[in-house]
Amino acid sequence: MSNRSVNRQAAILLLAQFVLFFVPIMVLGAAIDWPASLDEPISTLYPRFVQNLAAVRLGYGAYLAYSVLFLATAVMTARAVAGSDTLSPALQVAAGFGIISALARSIGIVRWLSAMPLLATQYLDPTTAAATKEMIAITHVAINELAGTIGEALGVGLFAALWMLLIAVALLRMRGMARLLGSLGLVTAAALFTNMGGMFGIDIGPMIVISVAIAQFWFLFMGIWLFVRK
Repeated sequence: MSNRSVNRQAAILLLAQFVLFFVPIMVLGAAIDWPASLDEPISTLYPRFVQNLAAVRLGYGAYLAYSVLFLATAVMTARAVAGSDTLSPALQVAAGFGIISALARSIGIVRWLSAMPLLATQYLDPTTAAATKEMIAITHVAINELAGTIGEALGVGLFAALWMLLIAVALLRMRGMARLLGSLGLVTAAALFTNMGGMFGIDIGPMIVISVAIAQFWFLFMGIWLFVRK
């Protein structure tokens, strides 16, 4: 495959990541006031969740597609930066981190398409006993903490950040616009790393949303550059 073709394919994937990211934001934002509602107690979250279940499934389905797509995006971007079919050891590791990131994030998102609808339906059933509702609340927190740690702290905060860091370092070794994108990549990687704070009891506030939003604009700029790169 020619370098031009690799650049175009990587560019299309990066631009698709940028566009697809806004689908869950719009759909889930309208349906359940996402992501602010995730911090609400389940007595408030679950009724809205069940009432808009079709939209929730659509939104999280798009978020899952976005995460799975990153697997291809991470690998093709590494190939485009390499400029050949042979990746340096660092870019091979970067591609590996990208693949692991996609898998970890997918695991984190799946909870909203499988376990959470089941828990919400059971919780809102008028025949469900109070003791059972208390157990559902505990289960919700446990699943949310585990899957959130896998998806956000590891998938985004560690593996995606490491992918971004290695790609940025490779770009800094090039000339022109590549070096600027490399510098922006370092800033983006640093922002993504902050998402690991939750694993250690640090309140990161809205950083998961802010850092991922920053990454989307890096995808946009990187995609445009690769698309016009000769």
